Amino acid sequence: MWAPDIYEGSPTPVTAFLSIAPKISISANISRVSIYGSYGATLQQIFFFCSIASMILGALAAMAQTKVKRLLAHSSIGHVGYIRTGFSCGTIEGIQSLLIGIFIYASMTIDAFAIVSALRQTRVKYIADLGALAKTNPISAITFSITMFSYAGIPPLAGFCSKFYLFFAALGCGAYFLAPVGIVTSVIGRWAAGRLPRVSQFGGPKAVLRAPDT
Repeated sequence: MWAPDIYEGSPTPVTAFLSIAPKISISANISRVSIYGSYGATLQQIFFFCSIASMILGALAAMAQTKVKRLLAHSSIGHVGYIRTGFSCGTIEGIQSLLIGIFIYASMTIDAFAIVSALRQTRVKYIADLGALAKTNPISAITFSITMFSYAGIPPLAGFCSKFYLFFAALGCGAYFLAPVGIVTSVIGRWAAGRLPRVSQFGGPKAVLRAPDT
């Protein structure tokens, strides 16, 4: 719950670090547990619940955001749920999909925050501020659009491949409820993440009233 506020209030390089490093660290440590040891059914059920909760919270909360970095924060929460699917399975296929997912997620996040850092120099803070970005900086607009489409899992981009491997691993280990929830939240997340490329390419209504910066 603290992630959106921290993402919004921190400098963009710090935000990018917080978005990537903890996920890589915890994924590596839990992967070691999966490879060299084992965990019981109770812990596996807890992983399943946390994965589903993260996916649902990230997808639904992202729909209501008006700021770029807060939207990325909730997308990050959702991606934690997708990545957690890998080690929730407790199988080699799950670990392999986890490694693929964390690599693709880190690449997308570095790209997204690099663009956000460049845009913040031009006072881009709200999603509405991205309007007509395609006219003022077409390279950044196209790159940002491709990155967010990958975030949303649009085929044939890398984000789609990541989710495909993760959901395939979930089905392989018998988590038949986890995969459909992930697919539904991915569809919801496509609408939320798709707002950024839509506004940057075609513009959108400017915010009439904005909350004061804190």
